[in-house]
Amino acid sequence: MEQLIKSGLGWRIGWNPNAPEFKGLIGTEDWAIELTEAELNDFCRLLTQLADTMKQLAAELMDEEKIACEAESDLLWLEVEGYPHAYNLCFILNTGRGVEGKWNSSAVPELLQASRMLKVF
Repeated sequence: MEQLIKSGLGWRIGWNPNAPEFKGLIGTEDWAIELTEAELNDFCRLLTQLADTMKQLAAELMDEEKIACEAESDLLWLEVEGYPHAYNLCFILNTGRGVEGKWNSSAVPELLQASRMLKVF
């Protein structure tokens, strides 16, 4: 399998199974960070969890109500903030490289979809 990079307006995500250490990549047009396979797996898993949580909360919130939810593993921390149908995504890498990044709400739905199709977890 060759390197795979998916991208759209305000996001990109990649997978290179042949890379020695950093097999994953996440970012935007302006920045990117390479991730280990375990970090990428956690990123995709936690993003899906948060998206599912936001979907479940949609029925319980009033239209103008904003919410923030976070999820964390030993490797990274993610937070979504905004409305159940439109929210920003932030992450902090916990593994010593001291990286944080953010995607705007317009980029999150496509990033989420691409993260689910990037590789088999």
